[in-house]
Amino acid sequence: MTDERAEGFRPPPYPYDRLRALGELAAQSPGGLVDLSVGTPCDPPPPPVVTALGSSGSERGYPSSVGSPAYRQAAASYLARRFGVAVDPGAVAACVGTKELVASTAWYLRLRRPDRDTVLGPALAYPTYAMGATLAGCRYVGLPPAVDGSLDVRSLPDAEASRALLLWVNSPANPHGALSDLDDLAAWGRDRDVPVVSDECYAEFTWHRPPASVLGRGSQGVLAVHSLSKRSNLAGVRAGFYAGDAELVRYLAQVRTHAGLMVPGPVQAAAVVALGDDEHVELQRRRYRHRLERAVEAFTAAGLDATMPSGGFYLWVAAPSWAVERGRDEGRDGAWVLAEALARSAGVLVSPGEFYGTPGAGFVRVALVVPDQRLEPALERVASADLVGAASRAGIGG
Repeated sequence: MTDERAEGFRPPPYPYDRLRALGELAAQSPGGLVDLSVGTPCDPPPPPVVTALGSSGSERGYPSSVGSPAYRQAAASYLARRFGVAVDPGAVAACVGTKELVASTAWYLRLRRPDRDTVLGPALAYPTYAMGATLAGCRYVGLPPAVDGSLDVRSLPDAEASRALLLWVNSPANPHGALSDLDDLAAWGRDRDVPVVSDECYAEFTWHRPPASVLGRGSQGVLAVHSLSKRSNLAGVRAGFYAGDAELVRYLAQVRTHAGLMVPGPVQAAAVVALGDDEHVELQRRRYRHRLERAVEAFTAAGLDATMPSGGFYLWVAAPSWAVERGRDEGRDGAWVLAEALARSAGVLVSPGEFYGTPGAGFVRVALVVPDQRLEPALERVASADLVGAASRAGIGG
């Protein structure tokens, strides 16, 4: 008897799993593997934060899903201090890091608005925006970047906007570091009754202008999403928050409470300390800026087109013509050719841009997150590498 059950959802391969062979190749280089493919922070968090993590005494009881009063007040004070925006602590709620929030928000909002079936967001982006739409049973409509890399939503047909549950915004953007006009995007969403959710995890790291939040012109119809992973090097503790439109915050907090989503009590205590301290953020800004500037020098010396991003801590580097041509001959993206050449000649592992959407083909992303003592020798190897020669050997990625 034939099994005629419908085909169910099968998760696609996780993008970074595809880099395994290149990682093994990079590990064979004289300097060993230097992984610049994932934006995992490496620098230490402030010692008082670590102390608070182990001394709160809050591990015995269940934490508040929405966040303790101190947590919500610390987040509101942080937004006022760093971004000049006024948010009532009652319009702030905790999340378990922000990836789970990005992956689940479309699902929760569709329960609220079952008449809408579309998630809008960047076509070149952190892949979880699109995966969140898939998990919610929605369409994902990716908006191509404008010439300057910003998110261009004004050309979207009204018919698409009328189906939208929400618009995801990311500025500075992963992977390319471009900045968008958050005030304009918020106004667009308000005009069309589309909630605008701004992922501001890189907001502290802007290089040519002050940090900005989608809450700059008010909270109606918008949410700002913040993580302590990047700003405070606390990716391992999973702490974040969302703030803005009081009705949206209240709805999401209620649903998430039913789902049992809770930031652990000790983590909340540590986050209060981290959110109250700006000095360590300024130190981290200096670290990332120095690493970016050094990487621009090294990749430029290697004959690559590398420029300082507007924000974030990634370089977005185009595959040179020799890599594009070789890739065309081999039936693969030239970015994979460049990634392989960097792994083979310098022991450096980078991410092909296609991981972040179709517009990323032909680019690689370089995450400047490893300690300086590991990064500097790797950049020296990049600067002196014979990338063309390394690419002339048999290809293994793509």
